[in-house]
Amino acid sequence: MAHTRKFKRLEKNLVSRIMHAFGAFFASAFRIFMRVVKFFDGKLTLMIVPHSNGKVMSVQTNVFALVLGLAVICGIACSFVYFNHRNNSSGAEISRLREENRETLASLDELRDENNNLLQTAKRFQSSLSQSLSLLGINQSTQTSKSTGKNSDLSSLFDTQDITSGSLKETSDIRQLTSYLENAVRPVEQIGKMLENQGTLFSDIPNVWPIKNGIGHISMEFGQNVHPITQQWYIHKGLDFSTWRSGDPIIATANGQIVTVGYSDDFGNFIIIKHKYGIYTRYAHLATTRVKKGDIVNQRQIIGTIGNTGISTGPHLHYEVHIGSDVVDPAKYINVK
Repeated sequence: MAHTRKFKRLEKNLVSRIMHAFGAFFASAFRIFMRVVKFFDGKLTLMIVPHSNGKVMSVQTNVFALVLGLAVICGIACSFVYFNHRNNSSGAEISRLREENRETLASLDELRDENNNLLQTAKRFQSSLSQSLSLLGINQSTQTSKSTGKNSDLSSLFDTQDITSGSLKETSDIRQLTSYLENAVRPVEQIGKMLENQGTLFSDIPNVWPIKNGIGHISMEFGQNVHPITQQWYIHKGLDFSTWRSGDPIIATANGQIVTVGYSDDFGNFIIIKHKYGIYTRYAHLATTRVKKGDIVNQRQIIGTIGNTGISTGPHLHYEVHIGSDVVDPAKYINVK
């Protein structure tokens, strides 16, 4: 029991001290607050004394109102400085954007000019392409009839109405130009195929110089000539090519098949090649032959060498071109390209 009473006394003393401390703290805080209120509530008199003998003006206020007024004035001044700075920054940004806008407009004008130049170039290309297709026998309208809409007509690119303005118009023009070029691909491809076929045709008909690397010269032309041995007029049925020496390589003037490799008293060693379209070529007075009957030869392939065999006054190549049973002037076919 004694211990219990002792603990209760200690507990009461501790609570009493804590309550006393809180009371002292709040009392001190209240006194400080009252002093502050009293300070701010203190009366002030502001007197304005003019240098001249004018009337003295006096204004009564308190500290709180004065501090509040100064705070409001400082706030207004700071706000003015802040918004003035923002206004200057906004002005600089607006100036920069205006400059960029001017540059963009200049670039857009340049783009429009280039776009117009492109359209004019495309128009000239259309005209040239149409003329080329007409010369080649290709009907342009039939090549683009498979396209849908107005863009299927190549000329519609240049007859469209301006339904938009500004950059949208340029975009529309570029789209129409793209459509036109896509439609122009087919005839251009056909021209390429025709040129490829033409190249094949030139490989199938005799059209190159029969001596390798184009050396030598024509020593006797086709037609009426004086025979070098009999000195009588006669019809020379080919061209004579001479390099003043034997052994220079002779080439096939077109793709074909060897049908004859033989010897005769007048032609000496000779070769006959059969080509397409009923064309034959003869190579005579050869020193050597490098092909045999039945061989398939390509244009510019070496088939023999220049010689002096048969009835000949010197090393040369006698070259003939036959179409069916007719003998034609080989000069009309040499380098026909």
